[in-house]
Amino acid sequence: MKVVLFCGGFGMRMREGAEDIPKPMAMVGDRPLIWHVMRYYAHFGHHEFILAMGFGAKHIARYFLDYCEAYSNDFVIDRGSTSYLQTDVADWKITFAHTGIDTPIGERLHRVAHHVGDDEMFLANYADVLTDAPLDAMIDEFASGDACASMLAVPPQSAFHIIDVDGGNTVRGISSVSDLPIRENGGYFVMRREILDELQPGHDLVGDTLTRLSAAGRVAAYPYDGFWMPADTVKERTVLEQLATSGAAPWQLWRDNGTLAPTQPAAAPLLSGR
Repeated sequence: MKVVLFCGGFGMRMREGAEDIPKPMAMVGDRPLIWHVMRYYAHFGHHEFILAMGFGAKHIARYFLDYCEAYSNDFVIDRGSTSYLQTDVADWKITFAHTGIDTPIGERLHRVAHHVGDDEMFLANYADVLTDAPLDAMIDEFASGDACASMLAVPPQSAFHIIDVDGGNTVRGISSVSDLPIRENGGYFVMRREILDELQPGHDLVGDTLTRLSAAGRVAAYPYDGFWMPADTVKERTVLEQLATSGAAPWQLWRDNGTLAPTQPAAAPLLSGR
C-alpha cells in the first residue's frame, strides 16, 4: 500500500541554527523524524512512499540522495568491499514530489494523486509524529467498513486544566484536559481512493475536506491510548531523543531485543521525482 507523507510545511528553528529545515527533518537519535515514520510503515510491509514536499525540500532530497546505511546498521569492510549485515531502505521506493511552499495539505494530496494511481486504498501521514499503534489492525478495521477515510484518534496531549466558572466568577470545578471525553487527530490516516475526488483546490485536508465528509458520516476513527508523541515543543523533542538514545523507543517496532531486525541485502534506494 502506498504511503503519502506530507512533509512540506514550515519548520521550526533547529538546534543547529538552520531556519529552513522542515520539522520532519528534526533529528531523533541518528535519524530524522521522517525516517522513523517511514521505518514504522516499512515494518508493516508498506515500502512505497510519496513525499509531498514544499518548504525545505532540498534538505529532504539531499538526505536520501546521500543516504548512508552505516549510520544505523552493522557492516563489514573486507578488502575495500563493504557489505551490510542489515539494511533500512534497500526495498523502499521513494517518489519526491514538489508540491509548493504555501500549499495546504489537501492541495498537496491533490497534486500527488496521480502517484497514488488506481490503488483502492492508501495511507497518509504528517511525517512528524511517532507512535506504536497497530497499523495492521487500523487498516483491517477500515477495510471492513465503508468510510471514505479513517484517522488515528488519541487522547488530548495538553497538560492544562479546564476551569468551570459560574456567573458569579466562582470556580465550581477544575479538571485536566486529558480527562475530557474528546480525542485529537493523531495524524495517521487510511483512505480510499474516492477521497481524491472530494478534494477541492486550495483546501485543507482535515479542516475542509474531512470536516465536510465527517458531517455526512463518512469518516471513521481508530481510538488509541498507547504511545503517541509529536515533536512540537522542546520538551517533546527531548523526550523522543532520550527514548531513542536509550534504546527504549516504543515506536521502533522493527527492533528485536534492541537491534534492528534483518532485512534484505543492501541495495540503493529506488528514487524517483518530478
